[in-house]
Amino acid sequence: MIIMKKTIKKYIAIGSLCCGMAAVLAGCNDFLTIYPTDRIVGSDFWKTKADVDQMVDGCYKSMLDYSVQERAIMWGAFRSDELVKFTDYNDNMLDNISAVNLLPTNRYNTWSQFYKVINNCNIVLNHAEDVMAEDPEFTDGDYQVVRAQMLALRSLCYFYLVRAFRDVPYTTHSYENDSEVEAIAQSTPDEVLQHCLDDLSEARKYIMRTGAYGRNDWRNWGYMTRDAVHALMADIYLWRAAMTHSSADYQQAIVFSDSVINAKHAYYELYKEVDITEKEADKYHLAEGNVALNTIFNTNAGNSHESILEWQYNGRDNSNQALENYYYQSGNENNYRQTSILMASQIFTTVDKNANTDQGQKIYLSKNDYRFWNNVYNANNEEALQLSIRKMVDASGSTVGLTNTVGEPKSNSRGFREFRQNWIVYRLTDVMLMKAEALVETAANDSDQVVLKQAFDLVQAVNKRSMLKTASDTLKFESFKSKEEMELLVLAERERELCFEGKRYFDLMRYCYRHMEGVDIHQKMADQGAWPALYAPMLKMIIRKYSGGGGEGDAVSYKMKSEPYLYWPIEESETKVNSLLKQNPVFIQEKTTSKN
Repeated sequence: MIIMKKTIKKYIAIGSLCCGMAAVLAGCNDFLTIYPTDRIVGSDFWKTKADVDQMVDGCYKSMLDYSVQERAIMWGAFRSDELVKFTDYNDNMLDNISAVNLLPTNRYNTWSQFYKVINNCNIVLNHAEDVMAEDPEFTDGDYQVVRAQMLALRSLCYFYLVRAFRDVPYTTHSYENDSEVEAIAQSTPDEVLQHCLDDLSEARKYIMRTGAYGRNDWRNWGYMTRDAVHALMADIYLWRAAMTHSSADYQQAIVFSDSVINAKHAYYELYKEVDITEKEADKYHLAEGNVALNTIFNTNAGNSHESILEWQYNGRDNSNQALENYYYQSGNENNYRQTSILMASQIFTTVDKNANTDQGQKIYLSKNDYRFWNNVYNANNEEALQLSIRKMVDASGSTVGLTNTVGEPKSNSRGFREFRQNWIVYRLTDVMLMKAEALVETAANDSDQVVLKQAFDLVQAVNKRSMLKTASDTLKFESFKSKEEMELLVLAERERELCFEGKRYFDLMRYCYRHMEGVDIHQKMADQGAWPALYAPMLKMIIRKYSGGGGEGDAVSYKMKSEPYLYWPIEESETKVNSLLKQNPVFIQEKTTSKN
C-alpha cells in the first residue's frame, strides 16, 4: 500500500485500538496473536450501531495524534515567516528545514498518520452500511450521517496532504489485514482535489448542521458538521483557484464562505437570548477586543461560538502535547525545559506603518490592536529577534490591556500535566477572510471598487473588533486604491488574526501561485520537464524572519527557485517500499538539496 509491509500489523493494530477496541483488548500482551486484525474489522465486529459509533469516534481520535498536530504546525506554520526555532534548542532537522534542506530522511516528511486516518475512514465507509441489516437501531439516516462524516474527514486529510506534497496517492480502499498490500502511484492535485469536492458535495446533503447535537454539545465543533464541510469546500476552491487562476473556483469559494457566515448568523439568532451579548446590528456577531481572545483561546472557555471545527483535547483522556512542546515548553511532565521548541519571529516584535504592503518588515500596523500584545510575550521589544508565543498556551486565561508600553513577560505557571488546549481547524474570521481573498481575485481591475469594497468590509470587520474602540488608526478604504493593495491587506490581516494556527505557509503558497504562470495541476511534478519560477515577493516575505538580511535569508532565496520547492519531499522509507512513488524532483537521495 502506501506504507511499508513490515508495519502493516502495527498500522492496523493502532487503527483498530484507537477505534474503540482498547477496552476489549486491554489484557492482551500481543493483541495480533490473540485476536487477528481482520476479525476486529470483519464479520465478528460490525454487528451494532454501537460498533459503528466506536469506529467513528476512533477516526476523530486518530486526528488527535501527536503526529497530526505536529504536522499541522510544521507544514502550515513553521516554513512561513511567523516561526523560528528557539535559538538554544538543538535539532538538526529543524535547522535543515529553515535552510531549505528538506531532506527525504527528515521525520517531518512522514505522512503515515494522515493515511492511518484515511484508512480508518475507509474501513467505516466499507462496513457501516452492512450494519443496517444486523441492527434495526442503526437506520439509513444514521448511516448517511456516518458516511457523510467519514467522506468529509477523509477529504480534510487529503487536503492537508495535497498542500504539503502536491502529488499524493489517493485510495478509497480499506486495508484490513496483512495480505492487502499494494503499491499506489500518486495522483495529480486536480484529481485529488476533485475527488474531495465530489465527496464533500455528497456529504453536505446528510451531515449534521452545527447546533443539531444540542446547545453546547462538543460535537457541534468536534465533529465534521455542515459548516465544517462548507468551510473546507471554500478552502479547497480557494486553493485550486490560486493554482489555476479560475474565476469560477473563486466564485465557489465565495458561495461556500457565505454558507458558513449565514449559518453562523442563524445559530446566533437561535441562542442569542441566553449566551451571546454582542451588538445586534453586526451580521458576524464577533466578540470584541480582549473578550474575543478570552472566548476563543481561553483553556476553560470550551468551544467559542465563532469556531467551526476544533480538535477536542480535555487534558485527561488526551493531551495536546505537540502544541505544548512546540509553543509552550518542551519535554514531558518529568523532564521539561522552560522554553518551547518554536518561537515567534521578529515580525511580531513591534509595529510597522508598511505592515499591509510587501515592503513591511513587521506584521502589526498599530499598538491599539489587542492581538499585538496578546499573541506573543514581551511585545513591543524592538531588539528581540524572537519572542515566546502567548496565543493558545498562556496560563492566566486573561488578556493584556492596551495601557502597557512593554508586553507581558512569559509565564510558565501553566501545569504541564493535563494540557487541555483545543486545536482550531476553522473559525468564522478565517472564513470571512477566505471570502475577502476570493472577492479581491474576482475584481475585474483596480477600478472595480464595488467588489474591492466588499472585500475591505470583511477585513475591516475582523480588524476593528480587535482594535481599541477609541482608536483613530483603524483601516480606511481610501488607503487601498488597487487590487494589489487589497490583496496584500487581506494577506496581512490573515496573519494578524490567524498567526500560529497552521495557516500562514498555505496562505503564502496561494499568494505565490496567484502570480505564477505555467502551473499545471493536471500533471505530476516529476513528469514535467521544467517548473514555473516562484513569485519573488512571496520569498521576500518568508525571509523576513531572518535578522539583518543576508546569511540564511539569502540561502533561502537562492534555493527556493521553482514550484517543487514549495513542497516537502516524500519520506525516504516510503519511496523504498513503494516503487510507484516519484520523489519531489528537486530533492535527491544524497541527504542534501539538489542544486539543479
